[in-house]
Amino acid sequence: MNDEHLECPRCAFDTITQLASSPVPGVWDVLQCARCLYTWRTIEPARRTRRDTYPEAFKLTEADIENAIEVPAVPPLIGRS
Repeated sequence: MNDEHLECPRCAFDTITQLASSPVPGVWDVLQCARCLYTWRTIEPARRTRRDTYPEAFKLTEADIENAIEVPAVPPLIGRS
């Protein structure tokens, strides 16, 4: 992860964790926001990686996150036949 100032594209939080890196050093990283858990690869287009170009309809504020009723549960896997 480079040293530039990063903020979450979705909620503008500035605590970002690097989850993974490409097998070839310096090609891409997988990053995650510590507040809203949005996760992205650094090679994604700007509309997915930069707050100023992230779609307005999907942006969150701190209040949106704090007032969310619940995080939807992941449904169980469907059995394989």
